[in-house]
Amino acid sequence: MSKVFKVISLTLILTLLLTIGLTGCKKDELQKVRLIEVTHSLFYTPQYVAITQGFFEEEGLQIELTNGKGADKCMAALLSGEADIAFMGPEASVYVYIQGRSDYAINFAQLTQKDGSFLVGREPDPDFTFDKLKGKEVLGGRKGGMPEMTLEYVLKKHGLTPGEDVNVRTDVQFDVLAGAFVGGEGDYVALFEPVAATLEKEGKGYVVASIGKEGGYIPYTCYCTTKSILDKDPELVQKFTNAIYKGMIWVQNHSTEEIAKAVKPQFPDTDDEVLIALVERYKEQDSWKPDLIITEEGLNHMMDIMELAGELDTRANYAEIVTTKFAKEAMEKIKK
Repeated sequence: MSKVFKVISLTLILTLLLTIGLTGCKKDELQKVRLIEVTHSLFYTPQYVAITQGFFEEEGLQIELTNGKGADKCMAALLSGEADIAFMGPEASVYVYIQGRSDYAINFAQLTQKDGSFLVGREPDPDFTFDKLKGKEVLGGRKGGMPEMTLEYVLKKHGLTPGEDVNVRTDVQFDVLAGAFVGGEGDYVALFEPVAATLEKEGKGYVVASIGKEGGYIPYTCYCTTKSILDKDPELVQKFTNAIYKGMIWVQNHSTEEIAKAVKPQFPDTDDEVLIALVERYKEQDSWKPDLIITEEGLNHMMDIMELAGELDTRANYAEIVTTKFAKEAMEKIKK
């Protein structure tokens, strides 16, 4: 081996080691954020875009994402210190606040503005109307959870009384609703995507209605953290909010096909055509909020639904469980 070749080889090796070392340092410098989400669904597309497009890294954060499989479990993880930020319906923070806990959960950014579930039946029904649910059994999810309460709100809106006209089951856990339905339980079930589409593809269920379209505007899923974390590390919350807003803007400015491609790493087992169709389905019903602000009007509407479901006797104070500071700063800093 010639002397020149040895020098070149040594230079290449040193360059490679230096590159690896620098890359490792850069990754080590990122602040880890333990994020727990209520479920893993295309309903939360802007969040996954923020992850796959590197927006969290741009803000100096490394996301450790966990599927909590239910708002109750997400809140438990947040309050016990197993998560830094929780993503779920703000109804969970209302429950915690009215219990009188000192280190309660505060919502700082809203992602979705409608229910993300779809009513699935056992047969295709392009002419479905809600009166067809009379005398039927619907698997609705956990009692007191936002999906189940919104479902009841929609049923009442259509003149149906849960427990009398329709049997809404609340004894089946959120994460096993699809399995229970496939196993023969219930006439209908409320499911998120891509689970509903998976049942359609397998011929085991068919989407007959959108609960989101019927339910109207609701601050459905928001990001929250504990009061103590908010006081201790507001910079982390601001960086996180900035990244989420970048994801929201990216979704607004890109095609359905581009969005589906961006979230593919989060849903590797879902066909590309199905991803495109589902992203379009959520876009059509205006699921994603164009900004991050949780409004007092929206929170009050959500608590109206909670009261209507018989789950709320005392209301939470908007100014106590919501802050718009971080959302406003992100929107001011990051222009379209």
